[in-house]
Amino acid sequence: MPDSPATPGARVPEQYVGLVDDAAVFPPGDAPLPEALAAHTARRSEPWSTLVGSFVLKDTDLPQVRGTAARLSVVCTGGAGQVAGPLGLAAKLGLDVVALEIALRDLDDLAGNARRVVAAVDEAKSGLDDPDGLAVFVELPGPATHGWLTAADEVAAREDLGLRLKFRTGGLDAGLFPPVEGLAAWIDAALDRETPFKCTAGLHHAVRHTDPETGFVHHGFLNVLAATRTALDGGDADAVLAEQDAAALVAALPDADTLARTRRWFTSFGSCSVTDPRDDLLALGLISPGPVPDDTEVSPS
Repeated sequence: MPDSPATPGARVPEQYVGLVDDAAVFPPGDAPLPEALAAHTARRSEPWSTLVGSFVLKDTDLPQVRGTAARLSVVCTGGAGQVAGPLGLAAKLGLDVVALEIALRDLDDLAGNARRVVAAVDEAKSGLDDPDGLAVFVELPGPATHGWLTAADEVAAREDLGLRLKFRTGGLDAGLFPPVEGLAAWIDAALDRETPFKCTAGLHHAVRHTDPETGFVHHGFLNVLAATRTALDGGDADAVLAEQDAAALVAALPDADTLARTRRWFTSFGSCSVTDPRDDLLALGLISPGPVPDDTEVSPS
């Protein structure tokens, strides 16, 4: 499970610590960077702050966050050739980059694209003071075809580089929301290769639902977490991903320790709102709203 800054008084159970990466500057939120970063920093004093992991921004935005102490996930806006530059700049600026996210773009040769990214990451990490402290999430687009699976093999083969997978679970167009069976196939592929993954876009709420404004059917982040556990146990992940009844989903959740172990695989998801996931978890009774008593020990995560 990813590390997350601990806040005294936080009542976020271990299985949800660092679950939400703060992607406020990305659509549909599109918050101005200074405001989003200020809000992210101020949020550290909230009792539920450990729910939030890193702050996600584009590599082109790094010069604007000089001096921040936030843990950053940097999204590459270019291809394999744009891996080393942002990492070098971040090091010069003294920034704490905990993750790099890069999407494969060569749809005709995903495996070849993956090999180029792997080589670029290998070279870039050789110049880092703490290469083991950087996770690299490689986004594989499209359904789990033979080419997709071969690209996943390339990523999984370099666990020593901290390479992981990234799945796009939504966006501004209906076509960006993968069907249940498509998302289940991605999860199965990651688990078969013993490769952790994160998700991005569309997972604002805990439970699968239809957005009343757009009519898009959104996956739920709690569905994804539960489906990952179900897949690990050899069950029907498709059915868990398709569940839209919140009470039924919560009732079927495994115990807290089992869910916490599941976070080794489903590490986090990026969301332009971190308060929507918080509010859902509060409403479902899965996190507590108030501070713990002063005499209760809280272990750093």
